[in-house]
Amino acid sequence: MKLFETIKNKDYIVQKHLKKDDILFRENDKCECIGIVLKGKLMIISYLENGKEVIFNEPETDDVFGNNLIFSSNPYYRGDIIALQDSDILLIYRNDLLYLLKNNNDFLLEYLKIQSDFAKQLNNRIKLLTMDNVQERLKYYLYTNNNQINYDSISSLAKKLSVQRETLSRIISKMEKEKIILRNNKTIILLKEA
Repeated sequence: MKLFETIKNKDYIVQKHLKKDDILFRENDKCECIGIVLKGKLMIISYLENGKEVIFNEPETDDVFGNNLIFSSNPYYRGDIIALQDSDILLIYRNDLLYLLKNNNDFLLEYLKIQSDFAKQLNNRIKLLTMDNVQERLKYYLYTNNNQINYDSISSLAKKLSVQRETLSRIISKMEKEKIILRNNKTIILLKEA
């Protein structure tokens, strides 16, 4: 069951439509609601002083965001939330969220599952970022995505891995020659542990 399907009374939600490149929230805005992506794809991104971009998350259809901030002692967004494509979003504000958590068991159970899954993803991201070797990062990213990833471009994949595009391109070619991965169009498959 999806989180939004557990909400019987739609008075507790606000629906928003975003066009590609619309900014839903900016870095350092206070998080006053959780969001559920009904359709589309967003990106939560921060820009560092040196010009580097850090992508924190790319919520897409059925994903939830803001859930780790809303009850935080420091509930401020760590990056801009931008629509990567036209998207439909449901927002549930803090008081309505509290009501749903207290009065809707299905909602509570689904919300707790999402929180647990998010913590697991965060641990995977931290582990990924501690790896110095680009090949190990790519292999680990493949492993955590069932040994297969689809990507829009080498640049977007490099951002997800927090590595230089040129370095990643070179490593992908090397791994392909060594038959560690198979690349077909915009898909990479991990063939073996090496």
